[in-house]
Amino acid sequence: MPRIEAVEDPERGTLDTLTPLPVLPVSSKAVIQDAAGGLAAQSGVNEKPIELALAQAKKESSSSNKPKRRISRWVRFQLWFTTYRKFFTVVVVLNGVGLLLAILNIWEYPRRYTGAFILGNLIFALLMRNEVFGRCLYWFFNTCFGKWPPLWFRLACTSVLQHLGGIHSGCATAGFAWLIFRVILIFIDHKDNHDAVLITGVITNIAVAISIASAFPWVRNTHHNIFERHHRFIGWVGLISTWIFVVLGDSYDLDTHSWNPDGGHVIRQQDFWYVFGMTILILIPWFTVREVKVDIEVPSPKVAILRFERGMQQGLISRISRSSIMEYHAFGIVSEGPHAKYHYLICGVQGDFTRSLVNDPPTHLWTRQLKFAGVSHSSTMYKRGIRVCTGTGLGAALSTCLQNPDWYLIWIGSDQEKTFGPTIAGLIYRHLWPDRVCLWDSKARGGRPDVVKLIKDAYHSWGAEVVFITSNWQGNKELMEGCKAAGIPAFGTLWDF
Repeated sequence: MPRIEAVEDPERGTLDTLTPLPVLPVSSKAVIQDAAGGLAAQSGVNEKPIELALAQAKKESSSSNKPKRRISRWVRFQLWFTTYRKFFTVVVVLNGVGLLLAILNIWEYPRRYTGAFILGNLIFALLMRNEVFGRCLYWFFNTCFGKWPPLWFRLACTSVLQHLGGIHSGCATAGFAWLIFRVILIFIDHKDNHDAVLITGVITNIAVAISIASAFPWVRNTHHNIFERHHRFIGWVGLISTWIFVVLGDSYDLDTHSWNPDGGHVIRQQDFWYVFGMTILILIPWFTVREVKVDIEVPSPKVAILRFERGMQQGLISRISRSSIMEYHAFGIVSEGPHAKYHYLICGVQGDFTRSLVNDPPTHLWTRQLKFAGVSHSSTMYKRGIRVCTGTGLGAALSTCLQNPDWYLIWIGSDQEKTFGPTIAGLIYRHLWPDRVCLWDSKARGGRPDVVKLIKDAYHSWGAEVVFITSNWQGNKELMEGCKAAGIPAFGTLWDF
């Protein structure tokens, strides 16, 4: 049996790693016809003639027969030094210069008002991950820059939207550095400060350090529950200790060595309003948490299809949990549009949570009604595009093609009909078949196609402006390198946040 390598993330799919069977080369058109014919049979509709521009890709062979592409170091560097890392670098360098000037006593302001630099960075870090702010940004760019500006500008807008996490992590890191500096200053002037201020400063440092460490990519990608518990709950401890640290620090008079009970003095300090803003940003998403009804379809042991009431815009991500505050898991939303009766989540069975959806299907789940926007939400800025996905990555990709007739879907998977069931098959057949979809069944064909070649053919024949890719780490790497080398604008799955 083939082994499915899966990663839990709404913007990541599964890519089959099969031992290919010896097969004769086949044309892309034959594969599309075979895959779509099964899809039509599953949907209860007779097969229709197929005329796809993608069928011009001649004589594809199994992955074992394909020579490995040689990618230049410059291309690899460009893909490594993403906008995420550029944002992170700029934020950290600017703060680093300011911190150095403060350490050398060249710049006096940050030594007197260190709290403003600490909390200013932290509130901006929280803002970048806030659902309301993210949705507003996407709305602004989609509304103001949809289709008419030069392509390079729209690509830059999408890159900024996708990589806001670079500002998030950069500001969090810089805020932590300023916090260390602040505690060191208090320790140096310990005779003039109260012990309580120093103690709460140290506790805040520890909490922020743990929260940042738990968000390292290797922790987040391989130990999701550890990341969530520490990043969220220790982060809340850090927020509480920050409140205490700020109130105590602003209430203690360094000249008289006494406490100032005047609450008005604390409220007039900028530190107070920074922490207040941080608190609001953290609380907003939790005000939208609701327990909602869910119907679960289990077409195969590998996948659970979750159905919720009401339609959704394309490109959104839903977080669900069996508990109101613990273990939220994110999945791309599949919907025919905002006015549809239902929306769906495609959950690949890979961990305890998704396995429980199959073994012990719930009737209700907790979710945030305010949905997070993924990179696909920016697809409305482009005149025509290609959406590529593998396996359960279809969940993050399908809505874009369902709701926009100018987008073309390429889906590589294993035994798609049986694995994903009639609901998903029906959506594809009703809305995309036969002119806007290419299906490749890697199980039936003994391996993956030359996906980069499929993308190139589709990109040129469809007249696309951009390609969005959802796959696992290896698949994303290969496809992004291939697109970059071919000069095709593409946005793939993020692995560096």
